[in-house]
Amino acid sequence: MTWVRCRNLVNTLRTHSLVGLQTRRDALTTCMRSSPTLKRCYASGSERPTEVEKILLDTIKATGPISFATYMQMCLSHPTAGYYMQASKPVIGRDGDFITSPEISQVFGELLAIWLLSQWQSLGSTRKIRLVELGPGRGTLMHDVLRTLAQFPSARAATTEIHLVETSLTMRTAQEKKLSSLAQAHGWKLHWDDSIDDIQSDTSKYTLVLAHEFFDALPFHLLQKTHQGWQEVLLASGPDPAAPIVLRPDEGRPSLDFSPTTSISNSAARFRQVLSPAPTPSSTLLGLSSPRYQTLPVGSRIEVSPASFKIARRIAELLYDAETEGSQSAGSALIIDYGGDKAYGNSFRAFKNHKIVDPFHLPGQCDLTVNVDFAYLKEATADLVMHHGPISQQAFLIRMALQSRVDALKAAAKDEERSKQIDQAALRLIDPAGMGTQYQIMGISGRKTDADKLTMVERWPFIESVPTGPQNASMGNKPE
Repeated sequence: MTWVRCRNLVNTLRTHSLVGLQTRRDALTTCMRSSPTLKRCYASGSERPTEVEKILLDTIKATGPISFATYMQMCLSHPTAGYYMQASKPVIGRDGDFITSPEISQVFGELLAIWLLSQWQSLGSTRKIRLVELGPGRGTLMHDVLRTLAQFPSARAATTEIHLVETSLTMRTAQEKKLSSLAQAHGWKLHWDDSIDDIQSDTSKYTLVLAHEFFDALPFHLLQKTHQGWQEVLLASGPDPAAPIVLRPDEGRPSLDFSPTTSISNSAARFRQVLSPAPTPSSTLLGLSSPRYQTLPVGSRIEVSPASFKIARRIAELLYDAETEGSQSAGSALIIDYGGDKAYGNSFRAFKNHKIVDPFHLPGQCDLTVNVDFAYLKEATADLVMHHGPISQQAFLIRMALQSRVDALKAAAKDEERSKQIDQAALRLIDPAGMGTQYQIMGISGRKTDADKLTMVERWPFIESVPTGPQNASMGNKPE
């Protein structure tokens, strides 16, 4: 795909601007999860332990310190008290704790769909289409993708299966509500899977996979390199004995009363980091899981997610055509997330009410996230797939003819106010000080034996340099 071909595909889309019950226009007035102006907040000191927090502290008391992976898994996915499992409060949108790109503008999902469509047209148009999304949220992104594919008769007829990998019953309900009518209208069947492992390889179909803000929510282990090797940083209960004592006012007057009745303890103080006494088989194995880790100096910390490695590997297996030993591709995927082509050691954070908070604040009631090491995902899949990027969200969207699509929607807008909202939403997606650079997008295609002969059409927009032209001037920004 070149920019001109991409623009032509984009220009065939209908110019209907979507506004749902939770309007994307409301999202423009909402503080975003990736906003660079957010200020860090901490526990106030008066919160009672949450249900998840009690379980974690009891576990530590009974069995000893826990890993960061256990902490994150319990906070997000505990069957009854986990953040994504509760139906009492929305997690996405104006009334939730964060907002995502699909909730900001319909154009985001449309342009991702155009890339997926182009991959199918170039590499697998003789086969049926199978769509898979990992962590579909409220179903907004998949809805935009399906709505876009439905406008191309060949793709609409070829689409047969839609798989949504989701463990939360609350989220599944929202997804069904969002997608069922569209799927029924075109005779598409929706499938819900607890794990990507439940989806079988099928090279008779061309599998298209989306993972938007999925890998950043997977559990990770925090490792520290010592003279003994890689040791795991664990979480114990109780305040850090080395932490300074902070005096708090009592009824307007200084107080030296540090009895349990005063409010000096908070969620963050109920957990403290401790280093395992020695390298364990697990920490040693994780420390050896990437050759990049071997050159790091003593004292380095790294966030390593074996769950990410395993899931990325499974995605690659779905995209690789083992029957033809790679003579053709069996699918393509897009991974969109925080992070970059490097390891991180201090990116763990939480979001509450659209603000960054301490990750130990109200466990089970905040969203948790960690930057994605895209290089680690590449290492997990290098023998099965071809990697494209990652590049910034700004570069991807601009090169995928963002301006052309926005211009068409603005031209069809009912009034000047709606036209302005469409423009503002698109600008937010590519903001170089926010979502435009904080999110990275990586494309993946099943490995082919002639991978070195891929054309620019097959690599677009994941190319190192872009010829000067109108696509570089889109939205008043120049891509990286």
